[in-house]
Order: sequence, then structure tokens, then C-alpha cells
Amino acid sequence: MKDIIRKYHIYLRLEKSLSPNSVEAYMADLDKLCGFMKSEGLSYREISYGNLQQFVAQLHDIGIHPRSQARIISGVKSFYRFLLIDGYITDDPTELLESPKIGLKLPEVLTVDEINSLLDTIDLSLSEGQRNRAMLETLYSCGLRVSELVTLRYPDVYFDEGFIRVEGKGGKQRLVPISETALHEIKNYLYDRNLVKIKNGYEDILFLSRRGTSLSRIMVFHVIKQQAEMAGIHKNVSPHTFRHSFATHLLEGGANLRAIQEMLGHEKITTTEIYTHISRESLRKEILEHHPRNRK
Repeated sequence: MKDIIRKYHIYLRLEKSLSPNSVEAYMADLDKLCGFMKSEGLSYREISYGNLQQFVAQLHDIGIHPRSQARIISGVKSFYRFLLIDGYITDDPTELLESPKIGLKLPEVLTVDEINSLLDTIDLSLSEGQRNRAMLETLYSCGLRVSELVTLRYPDVYFDEGFIRVEGKGGKQRLVPISETALHEIKNYLYDRNLVKIKNGYEDILFLSRRGTSLSRIMVFHVIKQQAEMAGIHKNVSPHTFRHSFATHLLEGGANLRAIQEMLGHEKITTTEIYTHISRESLRKEILEHHPRNRK
């Protein structure tokens, strides 16, 4: 079993090209299944669909959230697909295994005014002020994941063409348009960036820490939380809020869903379609607030 797990780890890293965080999550899911099999005295060949249903029931009983249950089941399915592909098994017991129903949770979204208010609270007299303004403007302007932001390279910003090259999940690259406002803030930041003593290996990274290395995702999260608090925004704001806001504002402005999918780097259009629900919710609020039949 240890040898199979080692090969599965290599499969996730090399064949599936998953990020280290994703590989770690899949291995954690497998660890939960292995714990269950050990407690039941089963091997991966002996486990049945009924056993797996029992495994899922245990996840529910110990209070694991349905969304987390769904992720664990996805990890288990991935492991059995690997076993099937590599010839360890001939039948996949997870084939009919269903994930729990998860209610649609609309992401938190900032209004354009809230975005502007948050950016306006940044103190440009501080050494990191212009960097933070350029960083958050880029995050909102391009709808980036925080992992894509902190690994963005200076050579991948095409100032004349108005595009940036982004490396997303699985090492997939895409070109994303960037606003003139964001480009202007980046150009202003470059004066401060030139004063940073950059450490070896980080010469191309655009947004640098004071130590001359790339920023951590936690640091970006901290900056956003701090600025939201200063702007008096009481929503649960994170780097992903900027990405959701980018997509929602584009959709409300009339952008094509396929174009938004391309810019966000979503493989499936169904992932992007959640933003249509946000737009409908906004429309419902407008009707309730402004339609004469709803006025008291």
C-alpha cells in the first residue's frame, strides 16, 4: 500500500500537474480513507460501494461540512481512477458514489464604490503603500487568484499591449487584459521596486516584500483585511472577493460569460455560471426596491 500511495503522489504531481497545495489536499483525503479501511480491516481491493457509503456516513456523523465531504469524496474518486488506470483494480467502487447536496453559496462581492474606497485608504507615504495600491488594483483589474498575483513576473506585464501573462492552475498560461489604471499604478510602483534589494531567484517577481522576496498569500490577505477595516467595510473581504467582484462587475456590464471564463481561467463554464446567480440576485433587489408594486 505504501508503494501505491507513493506512486499516486507522483501521479498527482507529474501526470495531473496539480499544485503542491492540491496534492497535499488529495493526500489528506486518501489518508482519511486509509484510516477507515484500517478500522474496518479492509484493503483497497476489498472495499465495496456499501463500505464507501458507510465511510461517507461517518464523515457526516462527525460533523464534517457537506462541502468538505464533497471534496473528500472527490479525492477518493481520484485515487480509485488512478488504481483503475494503473491496473491495480478492474472495477471502480466509487463510480456510483454521490457527493452530498450543497446549497448554492453566493460569494461576497464589493461594489465599485467599495473597491474605490478601499484603495483610497492606502497610505502612499508608506514604503509599501504604492506597492499595495498597484497590487490590489491588479488583483481587481484582472480577476486574479492570489496565488497568481504573488507569482506574477515583471516580464509578463505587456505595458504597450495592455495584457499580462498569468500562470494558473496546473501550470496553464493565459493572457488577461489589464486596465490602464492598473498599469499606471504598476509604473508608479516600479520606482519603489527599484530601491528594494532583491534576493537571488526573485529578480523577475513583480510584487516584492521588503526582504526582496515574493509576497506570501497571507500577507496579501492581511493587507486587504486592514484596508477594508480602514474603509469601514464590514463584509468578509479576502483576495478572492476581488476576483468575485471583477467577474460580477463584468457580467453586470454586459460581458459575455465565455469571455469571463477565459479571463478567470476556469476550465468549465459551470464554474463561471455562479456569477449569473449573483447578477439575478442584484436584479431581484432592484425590483423589490424600485418597482411600484413593492413600495409601501
